[in-house]
Amino acid sequence: MKFQERSARFLENHDEPRAALEFLPLQHRAAAIITFLSPGLRFFHQGQFEGERVRVPAHLCRGPLEPVDQNISAFYAKLLSVLLKTRVFREGAWSLVQPQPAWHDNPSSEGFIAGAWSGASEDRVTVVVNYTPSQGQCRLRLPFPELRGRRVHLTDLMGREVYDRDGSDVVDNGLYIDLGPWQFNVFELRAS
Repeated sequence: MKFQERSARFLENHDEPRAALEFLPLQHRAAAIITFLSPGLRFFHQGQFEGERVRVPAHLCRGPLEPVDQNISAFYAKLLSVLLKTRVFREGAWSLVQPQPAWHDNPSSEGFIAGAWSGASEDRVTVVVNYTPSQGQCRLRLPFPELRGRRVHLTDLMGREVYDRDGSDVVDNGLYIDLGPWQFNVFELRAS
């Protein structure tokens, strides 16, 4: 875990092709969720928030004016808002969650990447990404045993999804996830 906390996270830098050029738009968002909602130092490159596509050599110090990709810009604005306003991403503890098959003979769980954040004041967030070009399902056994016997309210901080679930079920059997290609959820969990 200490290794993860001391890692530097970035999608692009000055000597590599731009993320907006290399990734399909949905894949770009999924990669950003994995990168920036993991523990460690987070680096963003100039023009990344605007979806710039031209790699400018560092010795030129300037590049062409590019139109802002409004979809990428809106995505990064939301991501930064979540990062800055959700205390658990700054002060919490992270753990890797191993996605389990949703049912027997369904290997699509192998394309999922998931983690959980926990902090003071019952702050809990689960991040899950289907990092494949296909629909997939999995179950996430959440590392929050204190949720057993309680109702859990899940709110997607990056989307519009809201669910109520049985805490014992999500801890013991796993939270059921069904996501399209390159889709993700960033669920804040509140127990009652």
